[in-house]
Amino acid sequence: MGKTIKTLNNIAQVGLDVFKDDYTIDNDSANPDAIVLRSFNMHAEEFGSELKAIGRAGVGVNNIPVDKCSEQGIVVFNTPGANANAVKELVITSLIASSRNLFEGVQWANTLKGKGDEVGKLVEAGKKQFVGKEINRKTLGVIGLGAIGALVSNDALRLGMDVIAYDPFVSVNTAWSLSRNVQRAVSMEQLLAESDYISVHVPLTEETKGLFNKDSFQNMKEDVYILNFSRGELVNEDDLADALESGKVGKYITDFPSDKVLNMDNVIPIPHLGASTGESEENCAVMAARQLKAFLETGNIKNAVNFPNTFLPYSGKTRVTVLHESIPNMVSQITTAISSYDLNIADMVNRSHEGFAYTMIDIEDKINGDVIPNLEEKINLIQGVIRTRII
Repeated sequence: MGKTIKTLNNIAQVGLDVFKDDYTIDNDSANPDAIVLRSFNMHAEEFGSELKAIGRAGVGVNNIPVDKCSEQGIVVFNTPGANANAVKELVITSLIASSRNLFEGVQWANTLKGKGDEVGKLVEAGKKQFVGKEINRKTLGVIGLGAIGALVSNDALRLGMDVIAYDPFVSVNTAWSLSRNVQRAVSMEQLLAESDYISVHVPLTEETKGLFNKDSFQNMKEDVYILNFSRGELVNEDDLADALESGKVGKYITDFPSDKVLNMDNVIPIPHLGASTGESEENCAVMAARQLKAFLETGNIKNAVNFPNTFLPYSGKTRVTVLHESIPNMVSQITTAISSYDLNIADMVNRSHEGFAYTMIDIEDKINGDVIPNLEEKINLIQGVIRTRII
């Protein structure tokens, strides 16, 4: 039976091309099997009964009602790392350009239009106001060592900077990719105190909201430059205004300007260009599409934000997948329901994540078509089960 995919933003065609054969792209569908989007705000959307998954072609999922999706058994995917190179390049560009007062210099040079032969002399006379500093041998503090933070750290080292990083939850993959010359900060306070530049790469959560505030600013060096390409809410803007006015913060470079920030001096506002490259959009679209396709066809989950990453090699056998709450005796109840139909279990996997769990079970026998709805109904009656699907 064919599957319907709906998009809520313009998605790169190379990503949509992943959906072939039995897939239909129908942006008017009221009840698709999956949705692909970028920044469209879904909080007011109603979900059809057939919606099984949402793929965010990007990292942040603030525009998706994740809790509501979890309650309805809708798996939400994002694409960590797909736009990492694009963001990294803009961070490094901004790091150098802000140090050399490039943005201000270019803006000033444009005011000389129409000066004719005087332009050369005016440039020579005016350039002294834009004298900057080199980043070589300065210390860059990187907060958060995900895909972007690791790339920024490695490239800053290649540019001659000393790099100190803080992330208490470094993944194995990041550890392998990170240069051994990146120094590890034992605390946030150490990183703040030692850094000439600080680049932040952490998600926005209740714990990280207002991460940069009056107390953290006080721990920093004088004239520190802060680069925020993660989320604007990581910074307390009232405290930032005081830090900029006092000179504690020399410059604030952000990809998330607000009206308040735009009215502050020594701010370099960038209009959310971090992932705005053709290559990044294509990478995110392809990654989101492949993850959705794998889930719809095999049940395997990779890069979900509300259910655990779960993989079981797909052999073509009948597969029972169950999204459920992470509570005792769930697996035994599910397997008992399957066994009640005299069905043999060939393989299975169970994973949990922050109160939710996912169980996949391969059946040795081919299930008779009449049994399928009965089995789904029986498993769905188990207290704590959110959604059952048979592939």
